[in-house]
Amino acid sequence: MNDLLKTYYMKNMKVQRCTRFFRSRFLFVCALLALAAAGCDRGSQPQHIGKLAPAFTIQDGSQTVRLDQYRGQVVLLNFWATWCPPCVDELPSLIALHHRLPQLVILGVSADQDADAYQRFLLDYHVDFPTIRQPSLAIQHLYGTQQIPETYVIDRQGHLIRKFVSSQDWTSPDILRYLYAVVSEK
Repeated sequence: MNDLLKTYYMKNMKVQRCTRFFRSRFLFVCALLALAAAGCDRGSQPQHIGKLAPAFTIQDGSQTVRLDQYRGQVVLLNFWATWCPPCVDELPSLIALHHRLPQLVILGVSADQDADAYQRFLLDYHVDFPTIRQPSLAIQHLYGTQQIPETYVIDRQGHLIRKFVSSQDWTSPDILRYLYAVVSEK
């Protein structure tokens, strides 16, 4: 009888350990999903869409950029950094878009801390659209950007009309069709 109880006890302990293991894994996965859901404003229809784009002024050394200086033009506001692989991946298509659709203002706001590395990067990659360094991330936070790259389309009246999350091919037919339509609106 003692052996029977011992066998039962050992099997029961294995079941309990296995149950605890799977329960802890399940709770871990649930916690990750809850964290991901908390940051869901990264979609293309975040809460700021349709509202006026938050105004800003950025000064980087001798250069000053104000969003309101572009009022009356369609602006593609791109948050990026030189150390961000997806940002670097999308850069050639952003430059190509700049040449293909010159009536669209592309404005890059870089999160880089190192001014020299930032300037070298702009030269090495032949970045020829306006970009400014803003290492404090205040403007990113103003727009609700938590991860880069993120890009906002701002219409001629200064309203946020679309948000693109992560790296994009800015020369894809769908994006070009969309941006041509926005730029064509008067």
